[in-house]
Amino acid sequence: MSELWLGWFDGSALPNPGRIGIGLVLQAPDGSVCERSLLARESGCNNEAELHALCALLEMAREQGLRRLRIHGDSIVAVRYVSGAEVTGIERLGLLIRRAQQKLAEFDEIELCWIPRHRNGAADGLSRRALGLPEKADPRRKRAARG
Repeated sequence: MSELWLGWFDGSALPNPGRIGIGLVLQAPDGSVCERSLLARESGCNNEAELHALCALLEMAREQGLRRLRIHGDSIVAVRYVSGAEVTGIERLGLLIRRAQQKLAEFDEIELCWIPRHRNGAADGLSRRALGLPEKADPRRKRAARG
């Protein structure tokens, strides 16, 4: 059986709605990391950006021949809707959700996990970089610096 890989995704829209930046991180079982920062061809809102990012991560994983994957994202909408815990009546989101669900089905083992925003810094930074934005300051660093 193939080894478990880890993935992180994030999407940003500027303005909201507007251009979409995507950040992707894949970590191999040996700890090596592959990152991508992409500007999406589509435009949309922040929820669409997150869903585009999830789909792009799944495509990246399939391109590399991965079969087992645990994915992390800070978008409650992407995680809950794609996992089927909630349903939306917004058609443009529904199309992206169904696309992500179809891509999930291509893996032997896949887990989609919500994580807090502060634990998704690498993917967030990559999505912001795609839009030409600086990385967000980590408020925990400021507190630590003050003593």
